[in-house]
Amino acid sequence: MKSILSILALMLVLFLQGCFEGYGYNGIFSATKYTSSARHKATMRSYYIKGKKYYPSYVAVGQVMRGISSWYGPNFHGKRTSNGERYNMYGNTAAHKTWPMDTMVRVRNLQNNKTVVVRINDRGPFVRGRVIDCSYSAGKRIGLDRSGIARVSIEVIGFAGKIESKAKIAKSIRTHTQTRRALSNFAIQVGAFEYAKGAYKTKKIYSRRYTRYRPIIKKLNRYGKVPLYRVLLMGFGSEQEAIDFRRKQNLNGAFIVRE
Repeated sequence: MKSILSILALMLVLFLQGCFEGYGYNGIFSATKYTSSARHKATMRSYYIKGKKYYPSYVAVGQVMRGISSWYGPNFHGKRTSNGERYNMYGNTAAHKTWPMDTMVRVRNLQNNKTVVVRINDRGPFVRGRVIDCSYSAGKRIGLDRSGIARVSIEVIGFAGKIESKAKIAKSIRTHTQTRRALSNFAIQVGAFEYAKGAYKTKKIYSRRYTRYRPIIKKLNRYGKVPLYRVLLMGFGSEQEAIDFRRKQNLNGAFIVRE
């Protein structure tokens, strides 16, 4: 009876820990001069808008996305953005649905080849096909004040006000050494053991099974009890990637955590 209760207690600990970590309580979020650590944490959680779920994720310098850009102005001027700033329609900022706050982005209007550099400080636009919502000033620089919307390409070129040169970005892409904005790491917990031997054996199995993702062992000290050795599969770029991987690999009993 005592052993059954111990197992149930252990399962409860793992479940609660997974819930908390899955929502980012143990993630590492660095504050910038624009955005607090708490705001970074909040804006990197998955969220629902109009019945659709969005999964914020980290990005790498050189990453490109294409779609429609719009702009927003007077009706939002002075109101709070997602990162806690007051929206300034005359500043060069923008909204993106999933990229981290303070990501520096070069927006290129594909219809006239004009460009502008913006900093992400808000979430949106929540209109199908649109990938970025520029401030009035930024939009005007690339002609959106006249056309309203336009096809654009958006490229990550830095973080928190720091912009990398085109040459450095090109080289980092070639050598796979791009700077990343990794506010937290999603992982899949594939096992938990009271004895280290079991954890290392499981780690070895997953090391051979997958090359793209890296298994690690994390020791959890528990008050009045023996430590717990958790085996985590690391390297997922987003919550959605981890969810899809767990489903496709039929990892029943494994759950998503955020380290």
